Amino acid sequence: MNRLVLLSAISLIAFSAGTSAKAEELAVVGSWSGLPLHKQYEAPFWNEKLPELSGGDLTAALTTHDQMGISGGDVFRLLSQGVFDVGMTVADYAVSDSVALEGLDVPLIATDAPTAQKAVEAARPMVDDIYRDVFNAKVLGIAPYPPQVVFCNADIGSLDDLKGKKVRASGRMTAKFLEALGAEGVNVGFGEVPGALQRGVVDCAITGAGSGYNAGWWEVSTHLMPLPLGGWDPVVTAINLDKWNVLSDEQKATLERGVKEGLEAPAWETAQNALENDVACLTGNGECPYGDARGLILVEASEADQEKARNVLITEVLPDWAERAGGDWAKRWSDSVGKVTGVKLETN
Repeated sequence: MNRLVLLSAISLIAFSAGTSAKAEELAVVGSWSGLPLHKQYEAPFWNEKLPELSGGDLTAALTTHDQMGISGGDVFRLLSQGVFDVGMTVADYAVSDSVALEGLDVPLIATDAPTAQKAVEAARPMVDDIYRDVFNAKVLGIAPYPPQVVFCNADIGSLDDLKGKKVRASGRMTAKFLEALGAEGVNVGFGEVPGALQRGVVDCAITGAGSGYNAGWWEVSTHLMPLPLGGWDPVVTAINLDKWNVLSDEQKATLERGVKEGLEAPAWETAQNALENDVACLTGNGECPYGDARGLILVEASEADQEKARNVLITEVLPDWAERAGGDWAKRWSDSVGKVTGVKLETN
């Protein structure tokens, strides 16, 4: 082999090596660090399962938005700018950037985990389009918090008793729902709720039952109504599109399959039992598997409560959203989420 041919061969090998897929460490920002979704599913997936699934080809440097000191509403904005590679947070935190995104988490559209999962899966094509167009991101998965229930530091016995109360809402649609009930929706950050309940800034507050248990809301509340007035607070996992596009096909397939099977699926599988366990831990009605049971008064929603809530949803909350979202979002929602949940939304 002459010198010219040898040099050409070496150059070709070097070029091939330089253009082959390389191992990637993803900068990942998770949801609330102290809550079960992150501790039980996000952290094990990114720290352990993904490196194992990929044979070390994909690893993660994981933190959370609260550990970074950024608000939940900034997670997907910063993701769109490429500040980090993967972001996970509650979709409702991002609705100020996309009214259409409110359609992912509709209050009382589902009262059990299987129905909530069907609704989220039906909404997925809409969510994919929103994240691509608004946040320069690709959705990898959508996992639930337990349903967003009502904690009150006030005597309540039914849905009607929320009338005149100041209630911390968990999203724009929930605030509209509360307004229709005659309550006042108040915007208070999750971490500020205990103090707000204690000082009377709000009478009630909505969040996931498990989130409230872990955050100590039982210390400043007296009553619990486990009606999902705030929906299921889906947490979206998305990757910056520019980062996605530089991954190899094999890395993309591993990441998508991994998030679906190793993070999203197990979170859904335990969602219904999680609610039952959380209610037991908050009220002492049943065994608490997490620690000490607390003594909140359990306020079960009556059939009349549920009928009234659904009527408010269909006649006031959804039409308000459809008008604000504009375009063909109402039709897309009706043809997908509405179809699987039996809720008909009139569209023009």
